[in-house]
Amino acid sequence: MSTGRRLLQYALQFKKIIIFALIMLTIAVVADLAGPFIAKKIIDDHIMGIENKWYETTSTAGAVEYGGNLYTKVKPTGESDTADARIFQVGRNFLFIQEDISFDGERSYKDGVLTISSGGDVAKYEAERLSMEDVFAFFKLEVPSIIKLLAFYFGLVMIASVFQYGQHLYLQKSANRIIQKMREDVFAQIQRMPIKYFDNLPAGKVVARVTNDTEAIRELYVTVLSNFFSSGIYIIGIYVALFILNAKLAAICLVLLPILYLWMIGYRRFAAKYNHVIRARISDINGMVNESIQGMNIIQAFGKEKQTSSEFETLNEEHFKYQNKMLNLNSLTSHNLVAVLRNLIFVAFIWFVAGQTLSVSSAISLGVLYAFVDYINRLFQPVQGIVNQLANLEQALVAGDRVFELLREDGIDVAKPSITRYKGNVAFEHVNFAYKEDEYVLKDISFEAQHGDTVALVGHTGSGKSSIMNLLFRFYDIQSGKITIDGMDISEMSRQDLRKHMGIVLQDPFLFKGTIASNVTLNNPAITREMVEKALKDVGADRVLKNLEKGYDEPVIEKGSTLSSGQRQLISFARALAFDPAILILDEATSSIDTETEQIIQQAMEVLKKGRTTFIIAHRLSTIRNADQIIVLDHGEIVEKGNHEELMELKGRYYQMYQLQQGSKAG
Repeated sequence: MSTGRRLLQYALQFKKIIIFALIMLTIAVVADLAGPFIAKKIIDDHIMGIENKWYETTSTAGAVEYGGNLYTKVKPTGESDTADARIFQVGRNFLFIQEDISFDGERSYKDGVLTISSGGDVAKYEAERLSMEDVFAFFKLEVPSIIKLLAFYFGLVMIASVFQYGQHLYLQKSANRIIQKMREDVFAQIQRMPIKYFDNLPAGKVVARVTNDTEAIRELYVTVLSNFFSSGIYIIGIYVALFILNAKLAAICLVLLPILYLWMIGYRRFAAKYNHVIRARISDINGMVNESIQGMNIIQAFGKEKQTSSEFETLNEEHFKYQNKMLNLNSLTSHNLVAVLRNLIFVAFIWFVAGQTLSVSSAISLGVLYAFVDYINRLFQPVQGIVNQLANLEQALVAGDRVFELLREDGIDVAKPSITRYKGNVAFEHVNFAYKEDEYVLKDISFEAQHGDTVALVGHTGSGKSSIMNLLFRFYDIQSGKITIDGMDISEMSRQDLRKHMGIVLQDPFLFKGTIASNVTLNNPAITREMVEKALKDVGADRVLKNLEKGYDEPVIEKGSTLSSGQRQLISFARALAFDPAILILDEATSSIDTETEQIIQQAMEVLKKGRTTFIIAHRLSTIRNADQIIVLDHGEIVEKGNHEELMELKGRYYQMYQLQQGSKAG
């Protein structure tokens, strides 16, 4: 499905608000576009209306007295259309003749005679020149009608203003709702993505799609589409008005539409290319900034500031380069385009009007001329609006491509846990696993762990210890073999069922922004305050955290950076205990802890291990001497299995590792 259709689908979810806004917009446009029509009527019927036919009358209502007679513009009932008198303007003079004319044309006045010529026809009429007082008396009749029309126009302006405000408010509100829904969908999709998706995609790039890209799409709905809608309705309304005024003149103005369409096609061809690069570089910049912030201590410790700055400048320079290309393209197609089109239309308009003027019988009125000029000027306002939004449109479409690319990824649906708590009997049966095709990191892994057992995994870095735990959690799925819990194949269980009764304590525990207590519960309402305090006390955290000003309600900032590694680790242990898992995984849980805290954590580990199956990944072999089973891994294969005493008697790989560690300690 195309990006445009996906964006339309999101908009249709809030179609009631959008339709209501468009109705308000249509009313506002109709009210606003009535202005030139009212101006035309004022000019033709009232300002220039003095040249209309005048009829003698005996009623003083709506009449003007001149030469002892009363004259009105209202034809008496039953009378013919022939006027009793006419008034004509010749130069700066207003002339009065007491008869109608047979045709109109070029006018001249001399020695009390009005001469009208058209082609080869010439007509002469006796005329009297009106004084300024007489002229004002005739114009005075038009003042009430002009005031009424002006009041009506003011009312339309107020109506247009109210509905313009309403359509803007509701279109903006619908746009905000659309983006709110889209961001929720994107974040929910991120939660559904398997862990392997994030292996090759830096966090900053993911953040860019949730923030920068959705914000660009927000501009599409808030600014671009609302501008396109309003401009489109304005253009349609203006063309309708132009055809009502004069079909031939309106047809000339239609040449604007194909020119505008072709220009948009050409613009999009280049803009799409530039914007793809710009959005990609923004994503790269976000990724690098995120990585630099997280690794700032390493960057400064090893003096990598200049190199990091140089890498950033390279990305920034490319972003700057393509931004300038977009700037040049936008400069070419915005003001310049509208100026060129406006001049073309006005040249065609002047040419046509001049031609009409040569044919006096078909000359257009001054009111029509004014209305046409006003509508043409108004026509280029929405055209300018459309052209100016082309850049934002392309940015939004490119951003939409990136967002929908994420939404199209195959995710894992989140399901509510449906099975009861399992005991925790774990079995690996001839398991083979590779992160990349045919590059196996685990080969023919088979072992069993009974409920209540403690199983330790040891081996050199890259031997496959963490990979075994990743498979048990189903962060990744195996290529062959089988993993079972209580005889159930975990590949047939939902991930939520599997993980519901599993807990993990990492070497570098992750704490969320909140408090110590909220990091224990992870906002799970089933875990009470009493359970939190008991869990913290059972793992010995009360001794380490007792000096904090607010105790267990002490604020925790991002990643718990204000707490020591030992404090973070104990909070992580308390979290695992509070959730009471059937299977517990301790991943290098004591590798970066001081000796005093390690003793507390060792006691906490003993508390945690009671009544549950425990897997320990450890480099310190002294911490796993009491394990029920120790599995020694080498290059993804199990080379030894047994308890501490059995493996020491073998004098194999485990014995060598243990002796090496003990020797280094002795040294």
